[in-house]
Amino acid sequence: MLDVRPVGYVIGLLTAILGAMMLVPMMVDLYEGNSQWPVFLESGIITMLSGGLIALACANGVTEGLTLRQTFLLTTLVWVALPLFGAVPFILGETDARVVDAFFEAMSGLTTTGSTVLTGLDDLPKGILLWRGILQWLGGIGIIVVAMVFLPELKVGGMQIFRSEAFETMGKILPRATQIAAQISVIYIAITLACLVTYLFLGMSGFDAVVHALTTVSTGGFSNYDASFGTFQGAPEYAASIFMILAALPFVRYVQLVNGNATPLWRDSQVRVFLSIIAVLVLVTTLILTSIFPHHWEQAMREGLFNITSIMSGTGYASVDYMQWGGFLVIMFFFIGLIGGCAGSTACSVKIFRYQLLFASIRSQIRTIHSPSGIFTPRYDGRPVGQDVLSSVMSFFVLFTVSLGALAVLLSFTGLDFTTSVSGAATAIANIGPGLGDIIGPAGNFSTLNDTAKWLLAAGMLVGRLEVLAVYALFTVNFWRA
Repeated sequence: MLDVRPVGYVIGLLTAILGAMMLVPMMVDLYEGNSQWPVFLESGIITMLSGGLIALACANGVTEGLTLRQTFLLTTLVWVALPLFGAVPFILGETDARVVDAFFEAMSGLTTTGSTVLTGLDDLPKGILLWRGILQWLGGIGIIVVAMVFLPELKVGGMQIFRSEAFETMGKILPRATQIAAQISVIYIAITLACLVTYLFLGMSGFDAVVHALTTVSTGGFSNYDASFGTFQGAPEYAASIFMILAALPFVRYVQLVNGNATPLWRDSQVRVFLSIIAVLVLVTTLILTSIFPHHWEQAMREGLFNITSIMSGTGYASVDYMQWGGFLVIMFFFIGLIGGCAGSTACSVKIFRYQLLFASIRSQIRTIHSPSGIFTPRYDGRPVGQDVLSSVMSFFVLFTVSLGALAVLLSFTGLDFTTSVSGAATAIANIGPGLGDIIGPAGNFSTLNDTAKWLLAAGMLVGRLEVLAVYALFTVNFWRA
């Protein structure tokens, strides 16, 4: 019999912490004289009491560590429970959101997807806007810890290749999570503060700088304006691009850097590939924009750099409506969203290292065909890769593709057109943010979609954020057998 008490205890504590965070936007609304501040007080009390009661009810089952099955269950249920409580301020607040819209917004926030159903952002109370930023910021640090602690232990999607990267504390999962989270949190906060100061220096208001720093470093993409980052033209786009790139690099390398070892960061092959892809795509986009449209080269490069970095890292900001850039670039934007950033970062989607392992496996197979008597082992960063890692990566690719296709079909059954269905499925599973087309493209949002489509997309965000396999494992018979 699976003991769920340790899982409930952790979820209860995290829920209580989420409730405590609601007091921050409450104080902002109170300071601004906004009548909405009681909404966050009520939401915070409800959430803290609920989390505290869950933790107390499960406290007698706490052990030093979690079993493998408990870890699978915890990883998924946290990303279900927190959006449920994170949605409360949207339901009670000025947005007056229905349950489906509130849950969609909270799930999009905590999974750092960045898709939104809220309109009229320019006129919403500052408390609600800040809460959206806080959700994404918490989701960003949360997914880093999950990626560095839980997914390698669960052997999800080839993540076991990073099992001992930089961290030699191979004890129980929860103590190890605490140690890693403490180191990463300091770095995460430092990068956020650096981003905040930079935005202030470049002319953003204090409030805009805070919220956009939270949603940039988390690669979440929620903005305070319906025009997204298009409100800030010029130097802020360069600054945002830099910090989106920093957030999409593996945070384990920052830990090593802080501890005095910079070599792993510069030698990490996924870092080099990620930066190279962005450089090539920016060059191509700049050349196309300057040759077809009346763009000055600096404007073309700036808009290309910002929007490519935003989509590839999964941030989802948009500074222009790139749907107007022509068919080639639109299709390119669709596919670069399926690349993603580096493992162990706030970025989402497939991740660079999986493509590297895929190509290494293909190259090894081709060499084997040419020389049947030879023994060719796929390698990653100079290390041989075991068959279990390759099998896990191949399984991820298959399930990721099947999930995207299945979600697109289901969305089409709700009455959505082909472009909206396919790009909506992709943006949910890959946690990108905007889709393609007039409805959910960079100039639109998800508010006009039907309720069924919103529930499906919220489920897709959850599956994609937890690397697909971690969620699907719960739906197998073997998982629930003693």
